[in-house]
Amino acid sequence: MTPADGTPVRVGVFGLLGSGNLGNDGSLEAVLGHLRAEHPEAVVDALCGGPEVVATRYRIPATRLHWYRGEYRTASRAGAIAAKGLGKLVDAARTAAWVRRHDVVIVPGMGVLEATLPLRPWGFPYSLFLLCASGRLFGTRVALVGVGADAIGNRATRTLVRWSARLAAYRSYRDALSRDAMRAMGVDTARDEVYPDLAFALPTPEPSAPSDRALSPPGPVCVGVMAFHGGDDDRARAEEIHRRYLDGTTRFVRALVEDGRPVRLLTGDECDAPVVDAILDAVNSPLVTAAESASLADLMKEMAAADTVVATRYHNLICALKVGTPTLALSYAAKSDALMAEMGLGAYCHPAREVDADRLLQQFRELERQSTELRRTLTERNLVAARQLQEQFGALTAALFPTNGHAQAHAHARTRQEAP
Repeated sequence: MTPADGTPVRVGVFGLLGSGNLGNDGSLEAVLGHLRAEHPEAVVDALCGGPEVVATRYRIPATRLHWYRGEYRTASRAGAIAAKGLGKLVDAARTAAWVRRHDVVIVPGMGVLEATLPLRPWGFPYSLFLLCASGRLFGTRVALVGVGADAIGNRATRTLVRWSARLAAYRSYRDALSRDAMRAMGVDTARDEVYPDLAFALPTPEPSAPSDRALSPPGPVCVGVMAFHGGDDDRARAEEIHRRYLDGTTRFVRALVEDGRPVRLLTGDECDAPVVDAILDAVNSPLVTAAESASLADLMKEMAAADTVVATRYHNLICALKVGTPTLALSYAAKSDALMAEMGLGAYCHPAREVDADRLLQQFRELERQSTELRRTLTERNLVAARQLQEQFGALTAALFPTNGHAQAHAHARTRQEAP
């Protein structure tokens, strides 16, 4: 849609995009696919964590989210602490200036309203608050689209997240659990809708040639690993949790190899690489190999070729479910349990905090016994997810893309604000 004055609608995308997390980038890719198909006239750019990656891979201009390049390194020296503090002030001005240049800003998916992984309030929660507050101040519609949320214990983080959600012009969630969590934190969710995760809108790789799996020898197993150290409230036990997760996962992989099964190790973030290396060293078998995946599309191709998937990261699970491969979740948060239940595999979850290799192997064997039926279930559930995401994008267009009158009012308001 183009405003009456002939200028194209300016759309910004915002988040920790291009920073090495394949799930975040997959959500961006889904939104960009919708914009290019339905709103090709829109001018799109990004404020994000990895601007070089986003600009190169997705062909849109991108600006660094943080002024201070050491934002995500622990500051122990006085100079670094001062630079971080100054960066927060500079980022407030930079974010406001960026938001002001747009008609619409979209936060595409991601768990931006949760703290299921370690999170400091002055990190991304502060950045999200700056975005939503700037949108309200300058009349730019900020949309949290298909985002994840969960109950947050830290008071400062909870406050920033709650006000970010309140100030957004549009909210939708990737599961009912997220909407319930925001309602419990004091956000009016009466008009908020729930849709499948945006990654379900990505293209599915072409299926390989059909084969009779019942007559074929057991095939490869994809195991998606994670640099898992618990959640935001587990910092005191982080190393213990990680060691237990790694030991249990390694024992499980070794048991698969002893059964003669090829194992393909997958990741979902750059930080997962040490876990892959540790398992390769511990098992030391030619049956265990590691994939180098640069996108969710790469992950889906790997998983489509597998008999079975066992995975930890949320978007690893989505990729496996989307291609219809029977999947067992090493679940680290309620969102994983909710996803598996929605896709008809609620019985196949195992706690990532307490990986019991023997029990995991039992669940895995039961999953494989039910493989044929589960593949049919996943085919049906994926068709439902596709229809629901079409509704999501229709609702997004209706809610965000301005009518001529709104665009003119927004332009006039910006002109008044920019006048000397």
